[in-house]
Amino acid sequence: MNALRPIARWSRAKAAALMLAPALVTGAAHAQPSPQTSFPTWPQKTVRFVIPLPPGSGTDLAGRLVAERLTERWGQPVVVENRQGADGIPAVSSFLSVRDNHTFLLSFAGVITFNALLHERLPYDPATDLVPIAPVIDNFLGVSATALLKVNSLAELVQAARAQPGKLNWAATPGLPYYVLLALQKSAGIDMVQVSYRDFAPAYQDLNQGRLHVAATGVPTLAPHHQAGTAKLLFVTNRDRSPQTPDVPTAAEAGYGELTFEGTVGLYGWRDTPVSLKERIATDLNAITADPAFRARAIAVGTAPRSGTPAAFAAAIEEQRAKIAAIHQASGKSPAQ
Repeated sequence: MNALRPIARWSRAKAAALMLAPALVTGAAHAQPSPQTSFPTWPQKTVRFVIPLPPGSGTDLAGRLVAERLTERWGQPVVVENRQGADGIPAVSSFLSVRDNHTFLLSFAGVITFNALLHERLPYDPATDLVPIAPVIDNFLGVSATALLKVNSLAELVQAARAQPGKLNWAATPGLPYYVLLALQKSAGIDMVQVSYRDFAPAYQDLNQGRLHVAATGVPTLAPHHQAGTAKLLFVTNRDRSPQTPDVPTAAEAGYGELTFEGTVGLYGWRDTPVSLKERIATDLNAITADPAFRARAIAVGTAPRSGTPAAFAAAIEEQRAKIAAIHQASGKSPAQ
C-alpha cells in the first residue's frame, strides 16, 4: 500500500483542485486586478529559467530562444541554467529552493506525470509544488526499427514480433519513450525484451548494426539514421507529423492512436505564484510562440511551438499523467518500479 501513496496523494489533491477550478477562475476574473497593475515593476531583477536537460538539446535551444525574446520584452536579463539528470529532480529541487517569483522551471511534463511512478520518494510533491504557467514547445518522439529487421511500418513490426515472441529487443530513453513502448506491447499483444543502456549513445550504433531491434526516443536523434537508411522511423507519437521527417506517420495514422503523446515542454512556477503574475507571463509567452520568426527558429531545432492558457496547460498535463498511470498499471508494474 505504501508504494501507491504518491498516486493517491495526487488524486486527492487533483480532485480538490478540479472541484475548486470554476470558482477560482470566476473569482480571478472578478477579484484579481490585471497583471499589469498587480506587478507594474516586475521583473525587478534577472529572471532565471532552470532546465532539466543539457545544453544543446531541443528544449535547451528553445528555452534560450524564449529567454532572448523575453529579455527584450521585460527589460531585464532572462538567463538559462541547466541542471540535467535524474529525471529532472535536481532541476526541480534547485527551482523550489528559491521561491522568489523570478525563478521558474522550464521542463518536460514528466516531473509531474511520471516521476512519482519511477521514484519511491521525491523531494517535492508533483501535485502541489509545481504550478503550470504555459506550454512553450512540443518535442517530437518516435519509434525506430533497425533496417536489418526489414519492416517498413508499425504493422509490419507488430507482425514480426508476434511471429517471434520474446525474440526481438527494445530500448528507450526514460520517460515518455519508455511508456510508449510499454503501451505498444500491451496494445498489440506482443512480447519484446528490454535492453537497458546507462548512456543511450551506444544504442544508436547497436540499432544500425541490428543488435538492437527497436528504439524509442526523440525524433531529432532518430532522424539521421532514418535518412541514412540504417534504421526505419516507424511513427512519431505526436498528433502532427514532425517537420524533420514529414514522410513518417503519426501513431494515429499508423493505427495506434492510443500511443499519441505530445512531448510538451512548458514553464512552471512554485505553488504560491500569484495568479496575476502567472497570467501575465502566459500572455507574454503566447505572444512569443505565435511569432512567425520564433516559430521558424523553433522548428529548425526539431521542436514545434505551442501556445496555451495556464488552465489548458494544466489539463494537458493531467491527461498525460492519467494515461501514463494507466499504462504503468496495465504493464503489471507498481509505483517506483
